[in-house]
Amino acid sequence: MAEQQEKLHIVVFPWLAFGHMLPFFELAKLIAQKGHKISFISTPRNIHRLPKVPENLQPLVDLIELPLPRVDKLPENAEATVDIPHHIIPYLKLAFDGLEQPLTKFLERCKAHWIIYDFAPYWLPPISSKLGISCIFFSIFNASGLCLILGDYTRKASKSVQNKGFPKEHYEANESGVSDVFRLLRISNGAQVFALRSCMEIEGEPLKLCESIHGKTMIPVGLLPPSLEFSEDSNDENWNTILNWLDKQEKGSVIYVAFGTEMTLSDEDFTEITMGIEMSGFPFFWVLKKQNTSSVELQDVVVNNSGNGMVWRTWAPQMRILSHKSIGGFLTHCGWSSVIESLQIGCPLVMLPFQNDQFIVSRLMEEKGVGIKVQRSEDEGKFSRESLANALRSVMLEEEGKTYRSQAEKMSKVFGNKELQKKYADEFVDYMETHRPIIKN
Repeated sequence: MAEQQEKLHIVVFPWLAFGHMLPFFELAKLIAQKGHKISFISTPRNIHRLPKVPENLQPLVDLIELPLPRVDKLPENAEATVDIPHHIIPYLKLAFDGLEQPLTKFLERCKAHWIIYDFAPYWLPPISSKLGISCIFFSIFNASGLCLILGDYTRKASKSVQNKGFPKEHYEANESGVSDVFRLLRISNGAQVFALRSCMEIEGEPLKLCESIHGKTMIPVGLLPPSLEFSEDSNDENWNTILNWLDKQEKGSVIYVAFGTEMTLSDEDFTEITMGIEMSGFPFFWVLKKQNTSSVELQDVVVNNSGNGMVWRTWAPQMRILSHKSIGGFLTHCGWSSVIESLQIGCPLVMLPFQNDQFIVSRLMEEKGVGIKVQRSEDEGKFSRESLANALRSVMLEEEGKTYRSQAEKMSKVFGNKELQKKYADEFVDYMETHRPIIKN
């Protein structure tokens, strides 16, 4: 009985991207709330950029810094995907693989019960197995996305995955020596159980399908809506500037525009978006952290012409902005985190997916009726300024957007239901307690 009461020690090891680290961090805090010990592992710079651990959880959450090995072509101080252009990411994966030895040394001495890991450390399952640590693959993708990636690839139908937006690059070995799909397959094969950022109310069928494809337990851990974003540039002065601008706008009149921290738009897409927003005639607040490749400054293109936009160049408190009464819709790339944040507060979506699971998320949200997808041409898959302006009007105009707004509000009863989401996290912790491995001495 005493053994049963002993608290767990859980190692948490996300990939080096904030879109991964933040959901892993939220999950770690929920586990710690149940009194279990967490060792959250990343590189020094990333650890320092995470939100502060709440005071009551600090005794239970250890932030472990493993220095990233030096790799040619990876700039100094580049420790996350947000620090580098897209084509350098394979070198970050190569450096990440260099954490194998220091992580093994840590695991040998830390006496952990479980390790919760991401898609990237394909070398970790055999090490964990040897040390008697049970493995959980935590997918930050939703169940529909994971089903498609792993299911289609397992059936060797990789072409159909690529047609739905999965770039060829994921299937080919890169500078790190292996492909992303190779990593994912190794990781999923080595895991005792999968944890997914989802819930039955949103993805009941896909969760069951995922389980039948893989023959492994799939545990939805809830949507993990963020309590805070990562702390860089998040000072009050920034928020006051944003708030002053939003307060001057009419209720429900502003389009919030953001394509995630890692999206770099091509010149063509950039121009069509700016022109489409202008054609729509709505005021906008655009968070544009990564400069696009164009030499044309956004302010010159849009703001000087329409005069009713705000372009924000650094980190912005997305949840706070979306909650503001002036925001009427969210023009988004359909990253799962962004969709969760928007629907938590019932803000309808104008969906412009570009890659990977974004197409799957947008299809799922279209089925739920919470927004509209920007039309792309059948042959080339391109969107135009006209198709973007039309989609914006469909959501933003009072009469046309009524259905989307009411559906988004309905969905907020699930996405924004803290009790429901906590129940999923609690059930996940119960599973780890019940299936704890016996630690080898």
